[in-house]
Amino acid sequence: MPADDLCVTRVPIFKGLTHDQQLHVAEFAHPLRVDKGEMVYGPGDQVPRVLVMHSGQLKVSRTAANGQEQILRTVTDGDVVGDHAFLTGHRSNELVTALEDSQMCVFDHADLAALLRAYPDISQAMLRTLSDRLSSVERLLAAITSHDVGVRVAAYLLDLPGSMRDGLPSVRLPMAKQEIAAYLGTTPETLSRRLAALSASGVIELHGRRDVTILDIDALERVAAP
Repeated sequence: MPADDLCVTRVPIFKGLTHDQQLHVAEFAHPLRVDKGEMVYGPGDQVPRVLVMHSGQLKVSRTAANGQEQILRTVTDGDVVGDHAFLTGHRSNELVTALEDSQMCVFDHADLAALLRAYPDISQAMLRTLSDRLSSVERLLAAITSHDVGVRVAAYLLDLPGSMRDGLPSVRLPMAKQEIAAYLGTTPETLSRRLAALSASGVIELHGRRDVTILDIDALERVAAP
């Protein structure tokens, strides 16, 4: 992998390191590629490694008691999977599958533990990342318990990883609307209507089937407040 395209440079927990330190960290990384639809690991698996996304997209889900899939989150460039097993030593209770062809760099637990001892800043960044993830889960949980589907949709858009498009924040819906609707506890038709309503009110702008530009983030945050 080219030195200017290191997997570790995309990850928040390693961004506080110097470039030379990032190069040292990268020496411990092993490449892993998975095809679309392939399972990365499943419930009950021992996960002795932490996976850092370089490209592609994964879906993290669980199976409810009634057999229905519950989507917990999607994982994109720069995200980390398997950190819970690293921190707790517990087996996985999640199913992680590839939504598209994906490339990761993988750290064995022993190697990552050694890196944490060498670079304590990584530990602090990891805790911040977990705290941010918890905040996102709390906001979405508050939205999902609301009866207003519009609140759920707005909170979901705010928590998607984004980029800038013509100076405005933009996000890409990571799954088909049917899967997003199931995640938000609604129907694809209602999801489409809520997105259309946000677009009509000038809060967002829709581009094709999956791309969304946020025109007024303050207004979207007001909608997301249950």
